[in-house]
Amino acid sequence: NLRGTSSYLYLDNIVLSPKQPPMARIEIETKTASGNIVRKIKTFGVGDSLQAESGLAQYENFTVSEINPNGYVTFLNGTTIRRGEVIGDTNELNMQKVQIRETIKSHFEKERQLFKRGIKCLSLFFIDEVVKYKSYDDEGKEVKGVFQSIFEEEYRNQLSKELDLFDEEYNNYLRRFNAEDVHRGYFSIDKKSGRMIDSKIEKKSGLSDDITAYDLILKNKERLLSFEEPTRFIFSHSALREGWDNPNVFQICTLKHS
Repeated sequence: NLRGTSSYLYLDNIVLSPKQPPMARIEIETKTASGNIVRKIKTFGVGDSLQAESGLAQYENFTVSEINPNGYVTFLNGTTIRRGEVIGDTNELNMQKVQIRETIKSHFEKERQLFKRGIKCLSLFFIDEVVKYKSYDDEGKEVKGVFQSIFEEEYRNQLSKELDLFDEEYNNYLRRFNAEDVHRGYFSIDKKSGRMIDSKIEKKSGLSDDITAYDLILKNKERLLSFEEPTRFIFSHSALREGWDNPNVFQICTLKHS
């Protein structure tokens, strides 16, 4: 539950239609029937009031005055927000969630173009702690980290929007794999336990001193670039060393605390 103490806004997209004026998909805080405050993406047109839709006084004077097809929305109070932008009360995790969402969107946009040319599209996430991707319980069983959970939720949400009525070949490719299949972590491995661990970082260069994490990518490069391999999103711990090269990485998202 969120407190709903400020005018939180996230512009998800501008919806264009040949026979209708542009509409804006905006994530706002809304009050549920039980009185809880949750964030939901809703569709607005010019003249629509965010306060009326949310039931919250924090959106007073947030009435849509312009929806520009170039990717921004202006309100009567003078506030302007652009596609993918967040304004209002946000903490670091909320911002990182938006980063993951935007990376997945960008991935799909590029992937649709490259798929027809037989080129596999990859995206790369840098994180500061392995535990945020994967951890282990007291019995040694794997537990999803916060970034893995957010990624899978956002991937499922975006996937439903990508299925195009006129592009069945690409649709079939997207349907082949679940959200749990399309991502993988490339981290250092502890030799004793076999668990993923944080790499040690060299102070001077800021790079990992453990090349084993990247060997996984380098040695399996041909498999990684095959459409039969479901992995399309890579999570890694630290900056890549010189010599690591993969031209199929089209999106890089840094989720490290900095």
